[in-house]
Amino acid sequence: MPGPEGLSLALPVAGAPVSRRAQAGLGVLFWVSAAWVLLVLLGAALAHLLPLPEPTKMNLMARGQGMSTAHWLGTDGLGRDLLSRVVFGARVSVTVGLLAPLLATLLGGALGVMAGYWRGRFGKLSMGAMDVLLTFPPIVLMLVLTAYLGASLVNLTVVLAVLFLPVAARVARAVTLAVSQREFVTAARALGATDARIMLREIVPSVLLPMLSFFLFSVAVVIVLEGALSFLALGLPPPTPSWGSMIGEGRNLLESAPHVAFVPAMVMFITVLALNLIGDAVRAVAEPSKGT
Repeated sequence: MPGPEGLSLALPVAGAPVSRRAQAGLGVLFWVSAAWVLLVLLGAALAHLLPLPEPTKMNLMARGQGMSTAHWLGTDGLGRDLLSRVVFGARVSVTVGLLAPLLATLLGGALGVMAGYWRGRFGKLSMGAMDVLLTFPPIVLMLVLTAYLGASLVNLTVVLAVLFLPVAARVARAVTLAVSQREFVTAARALGATDARIMLREIVPSVLLPMLSFFLFSVAVVIVLEGALSFLALGLPPPTPSWGSMIGEGRNLLESAPHVAFVPAMVMFITVLALNLIGDAVRAVAEPSKGT
């Protein structure tokens, strides 16, 4: 699971060297990645409007078929259309992948800003609680919570958000600690601005880009974790498709019909890679002195 040490948090300062990426613009890889992610999001949102077969409709006479004009990506072990299942499966993977990091980023970011600004008892207690969460092995905690709470979209989202909450808080706190020492914050205090106003007007704008970078990387990781849970049959129960469950269903067909597992695995891989490339570009813009 990504930690704050994996995200460079140093803020750009005057005179800092500007990265080659920042000078050259976002680049082709960023726009290709953004186009792919947009395609996945649109497919997930508009799946019910697309001329696709029902993702749960079985045809035992067409089991494990390869690509054809009738089934562009082939069929799975029960004769279900793989293209339809990949598109509808994106709903689960993308929904959990977006909502869990969003929840963790908002709650953890708010907690981190307050802990970084109020460094007394509140900061120590809140960060102590986050450190306790970080001591638990993330995979074990995820498996235990999922098994205890049960498999549902809400439970998956909450469990994965809890895993990323302390990381988000530490990222936001690290940025806040640096920004709160800047001259404009000192000037705001001298002018009599309230703590809430200083945090909202002076500190939060500086936290936004690092937190956006963290959010994008977290989305990629959560998609993989949701896929792992579904692969282990701890995700949403069948016949609801998700990329992870499709890979799990295809593992028994690797010799006779490898495309059943390969197709959703490649879609997940390309999506995660695209999100990482976008997150890397955002980080380069947020921290030009750290880019390459």
